[in-house]
Amino acid sequence: MFSEELEKISWEETTEAIYSKTESDVLRALGKSHCDVNDFMALVSPAAEKYLEPMARLSRKYTEERFGKTVSMFIPLYLTNSCTNSCVYCGFHISNPMARTILTPEEMENEYKAIKKLAPFENLLIVTGENPAKAGVPYLAKALDLAKPYFSNLKIEVMPLKTEEYAELTRHGMNGVICFQETYNKARYNIYHPRGMKSKFEWRVNGFDRMGQAGVHSIGMGVLIGLEDWRTDVTMMAYHLRYLQKHYWKTKYSVNFPRMRPAENEGFQPNVIMSDKELAQVTFAMRIFDHDVDISYSTREPAYIRDHMASLGVTTMSAESKTEPGGYYTYPQALEQFHISDDRTAMEVECALKAAGREPVWKDWDASFDFVK
Repeated sequence: MFSEELEKISWEETTEAIYSKTESDVLRALGKSHCDVNDFMALVSPAAEKYLEPMARLSRKYTEERFGKTVSMFIPLYLTNSCTNSCVYCGFHISNPMARTILTPEEMENEYKAIKKLAPFENLLIVTGENPAKAGVPYLAKALDLAKPYFSNLKIEVMPLKTEEYAELTRHGMNGVICFQETYNKARYNIYHPRGMKSKFEWRVNGFDRMGQAGVHSIGMGVLIGLEDWRTDVTMMAYHLRYLQKHYWKTKYSVNFPRMRPAENEGFQPNVIMSDKELAQVTFAMRIFDHDVDISYSTREPAYIRDHMASLGVTTMSAESKTEPGGYYTYPQALEQFHISDDRTAMEVECALKAAGREPVWKDWDASFDFVK
């Protein structure tokens, strides 16, 4: 399990190693055709900031060699905001006084139909809060069964499950799982996740092993930028990615770097702010580190960044997202988990991508890239 490997990697020593990288370390990494995690540390280090242009060129080169000019489009659907966790940064926090919604099967189907009217989406991401008693595996299985007539590719972003539960959901049409570790800093993890199942660090971080053991076709990873030093967190994710690729080599992988934004009220404020330039740096670094990994940007990011990065490393995007349960049809005014930045329609996103020389792909989230060499 990866938790055992992570015990061998010091957070403090990794941070020190990143910040001690020099320009010669960066140039050496840029000159290699295949980078290791040590090279990745150089590429996300402050020393690499003056090399963003050559990093961008290299990132574009590797992206187009592997993915052509395609950008795979998907849309998330939140089925419930009911959650038993106490994540201090999340709108679905159990103590947050808000109306809780769990979509019924009829409401799910209404949402599916509404989504299909927005654009020719075939890639659906089903999202829930963590409430296994009311929205557990049987509930997810039903949601997948109902979604299959409408979408050809189904992924979930839900609570970490057991190996046999992931295997069961694959039999109901699930093609992939996305899970955010949020932060790999075990010493501070419970500051942000004090109660609920999500407070169990090992259970969450080893969930990716259980996905691999269940034969899940596609695994998505991510850290929440804003909790801890982003350079160290993404380096830990790079270690994790290499571990998973070694042990579950038939699986496809994707990564995401969602940025937390400052709260407008007295809510949780990010400890770290990642600039647009730093987001570009980590995107280039990840593409140079791994030519094949899918890099995803959600509508958390503003339109101008998504349009620009679509030609420089990003290969998957959401569009016209609603982050409230039933937001497409049933409850359009419900409380969002987070506010989006790119509020364009899916068709407007498509037009912008085409204007940038990209080719939006609406179906076969993973398979769409199989033929691209």
